[in-house]
This record gives sequence, structure tokens and C-alpha cells, in this order.
Amino acid sequence: MAKPFPFSAIVGQDAMKLAMMIAAVDRTVGGVLLFGDRGTGKSTAVRALASLLPKMRAAVGCPYSSGPETVDCPHCHGDGKGSGEEARRFRQIPVPVVDLPLGVTEDRVVGALDIEKALVHGEKSFDPGLLARANRGFLYIDEVNLLEDHIVDLLLDVAASGENLVEREGLSIRHPARFVLIGSGNPEEGELRPQLLDRFGLVVDVTTPTDIAERIEVIRRRDSFERDPDGFARKWSSQDGKLRRRILTARETLESVTLSDDILGKAAEICVALGTDGSRGELTLMRAARAHAALNHDAAVTLEHLRDVSEMALGHRLRRDPLDESSSGARVRRVVEDLVA
Repeated sequence: MAKPFPFSAIVGQDAMKLAMMIAAVDRTVGGVLLFGDRGTGKSTAVRALASLLPKMRAAVGCPYSSGPETVDCPHCHGDGKGSGEEARRFRQIPVPVVDLPLGVTEDRVVGALDIEKALVHGEKSFDPGLLARANRGFLYIDEVNLLEDHIVDLLLDVAASGENLVEREGLSIRHPARFVLIGSGNPEEGELRPQLLDRFGLVVDVTTPTDIAERIEVIRRRDSFERDPDGFARKWSSQDGKLRRRILTARETLESVTLSDDILGKAAEICVALGTDGSRGELTLMRAARAHAALNHDAAVTLEHLRDVSEMALGHRLRRDPLDESSSGARVRRVVEDLVA
């Protein structure tokens, strides 16, 4: 397997890196969409995040990577498909980061009847799909704006419920499918369906850097990595280790981070001023700000935390204004600057 580029070695793109670290700390934020120019490191960042994440405990032999806290796994607790003795043993595994390729079939995504067992052994058995593999991890969709509509509908249902229900070919299986959705795409190749866009908690516009020194450093690091991937990874292993410990500490302290009524009120004011629909904007803004505070070892959410995450949490939730030609990001920044002194 090719060695991933170190996360800490990515030059610039601070908003993209912050959004992905927030999603790694608090999966309830709702996933991350990286939308922007080709060749700006979107896929590289996703692969790098996979190697950065701390390992997790998973039941031995469980196709859903169930943890000690999982109580709804059909393999470990359900219909006798798994071995009880096996399910009680756990091991450390890398957090799954599963690619969902374009053109994938529905059977491959949700799972289906295991044809080999059915034909050879006459046994009706479920062959788990990509959603099972992504449980407790990340589901990555490159060029997500080109995904077929029926797969989008399927993902929306599963993302909302946190479980995958398969009823076909005489099978009736329900298994946990709690994953963080990460997508990337180029807006020149088509827009994302509004229903799927709304499911992403954070959206970051990734642009090509214009600073000459930054571009030179990007080229220098990429060239060094391609000539000696192992040596380059060793050089940055210490920095990646610091980020890994930072994520672990933030996860442990997340629930203790306080969020005052004044901060909640300011979040609501921002969303009202922007005209966002529903309460999902405030919830995402609150969760992202809390995770951001935890990453910075802060005991309470401040206005600065709100300011840092407001554009990625709210920019994609704005209605189109034909009288305002400015971008959604600019509109968010303008409102935040007016309300957050």
C-alpha cells in the first residue's frame, strides 16, 4: 500500500485541515465537504487524515468493527451469526477510511446475499457492503457531485438514521452504519444536490494558493515525498504524533468544554441574520466551535471560536440572493464581523 502524505506536512489550507480535525474530534458535526480547484490537496488530506487518526478497539471477526460500547451489532449481539466468544475479544485496528467509487452498485454499498455461500453451501448469508466497512470510521467520496442520484438517496437515509437496513433476496438485516461522511469535488463538474449538501456539517472552499513562497513550499515538499516517501514520513512523524495526541486530548475533554448562553445567543443571531433554514445551522456551529475549543485546550467556547468556524458551518446553508453578487463565504464573514465585535 502506498504511504500517505503526512497530514502535518500539508502546506497552508488551514480551513481544510481545521474542518477535518474537528470532524475527527466530534463525529456529530456531520462530516466535511471539500469543494474547489483540482490539484489543491483535497484527496491528499483525506488519505493523510486516515494515517493520523488514533487506533480504535474493535471486536475480532466482526464485519462492522463493533466496539465495546456497541449494542446493536447483528454479528456480536443479534441473530447468532457471530461467535459469542469471538465477539468478546477486541483488538486495536486503524480507523476505517472507506472509498466509495463513482459508478458503484447499490449491492456493493449496502451489501447483499453472499452468492458463493448460497451456491456452494446452500447457506443464506449476508455479504456486508461498504457501509458496513465504514462503520465507526469515515466514508470518502471523491467527485461527490457526480454520484448517481439513487446512491445519494441511499446515503441520505443511512446518514440520517445511523443504520443500514437491507431487505432483499430473502434477507432482513439491520446493522449499525455510523460514519463521518467526507466528500470532495470540483464545482466546475457540476453542483451537488441540495439534500446531500445539507447533510455535510462543514463545507470548505479549497482554492489554489496565490502566494509564491507557499506554492514553492508545496512543490518542494511534494517532490521530497515522491523521491523518498519513507524518509519524508519519518521527518514529519513527530509533528503527526503531536496532532494525533491533540485529537485524542480534544476527544477526552470535549464534553467538559462549556458553552454559555451568551455564545448560544450570538450563534442564533448570526443564523437569523443570514436567514438559514431550521436549527441545523446553530447546532453545527455550536458543535464545531466546541470541538475547535477542545483542540486548542480551551475550557469554554469564545466568540473567536465562533468566528473561526462560522464560514465552514454556515456558508452552504444560505439561500441564493439575486441582489447580492458576493459569495456565500463573503456574506457569512460580513455578518459575523458585524455581530462579533
